[in-house]
Amino acid sequence: MISNLRKAVRLPQQRRRGVDLSHPARSPLGTAVVNCAVYEKGVRQPGDHPAEDAFRRVRESGNGFVWIGLHEPSEQEFAGIAELFGLHPLAVEDAVHAHQRPKLERYDSALFTVFKTVCYVEHDRLTETSEVVNTGEIMVFTGADFVITVRHGGHGSLGPLREQLESDPEQLAVGPSAVLHAIADLVVDDYLDVTAAVQDDIDDVESEVFAESPRRTKSEERRGGAMGPGTGAGRIYQLKRELLELKRAVAPLGGPLNALATRPMALVDPHITTYFRDVSDHLERVTEQITAFDELLNSILQAHLAQVTVAQNEDMRRISAWVAILAVPTMVCGIYGMNFEHMPEKHWTFGYPLIMAVTLTLCFLIHRGFKRNGWL
Repeated sequence: MISNLRKAVRLPQQRRRGVDLSHPARSPLGTAVVNCAVYEKGVRQPGDHPAEDAFRRVRESGNGFVWIGLHEPSEQEFAGIAELFGLHPLAVEDAVHAHQRPKLERYDSALFTVFKTVCYVEHDRLTETSEVVNTGEIMVFTGADFVITVRHGGHGSLGPLREQLESDPEQLAVGPSAVLHAIADLVVDDYLDVTAAVQDDIDDVESEVFAESPRRTKSEERRGGAMGPGTGAGRIYQLKRELLELKRAVAPLGGPLNALATRPMALVDPHITTYFRDVSDHLERVTEQITAFDELLNSILQAHLAQVTVAQNEDMRRISAWVAILAVPTMVCGIYGMNFEHMPEKHWTFGYPLIMAVTLTLCFLIHRGFKRNGWL
């Protein structure tokens, strides 16, 4: 129930980040170009501008900048824009093919920044194959009078961010570095949301490990009851794998953000550098949380395996107790199965009932002793 309430709280936050494709600012301008706009003094200029016209207008006026947004462009689709803005071929290759680590590279006329985006995959119940974290990428080319964003993946839309920046002309008036900061801030905020959601999953697994017995029947397993030895370990390992994917997205970004926050750069406004420090602090907090999660999952896994070992030891004690009980009739039957001629009990009328009574009494006493000591 608590898990469902957490999901209900998270869902409205995710809906607020949805993209309204009917908005005129995001009408498609091509197969890969999602948006192309000119900003002067922080105000978006009316009309949809092709990349060439926007570039020419900004360079001729010497005022403002152009922001072009692309989604998974091909080499042919990106070649014209790369040539128009003089982007470095190595950075262009990285932007087109994706699958890059977070990084910051400085070229003569632009900064090239790679961000790994993450989103939490909602699920009713964590299983051994559940996908918890989904990743994508945002590449940002930042120049003196242009910002080019290249997005890969089905999430991490920058449409709402563009709207938010357009509602604050004073911030946009700072220039392309303000857009770079806003993207970095958005990506790291998503990291915070995802780590909070992953923590809910870890809490659920932890509560099941310590609250439920690791032993369960086959019918309980079919109904999805308490975690069994294999099922529990599989879920914990799945969380660790997803946590590793999140760590690969978060940890390498520390160096680029630290550079943006501490090193003077010609293409980054000094006023914006202060704000990058705040983003870097948030990222450090996320990194510490992920490290703590990994250690906690290791402890949970060890506790679960210890519980499984205890349960197996209990089963072995039960089996050993029953073997000891059955050893009494086995011994008696073995003695009387040797077919000696001179055995008084064989010719005595009450011999058989007496032997059976003694055997049952010994079995009862042994069973009672094991029961008293907790073996049965």
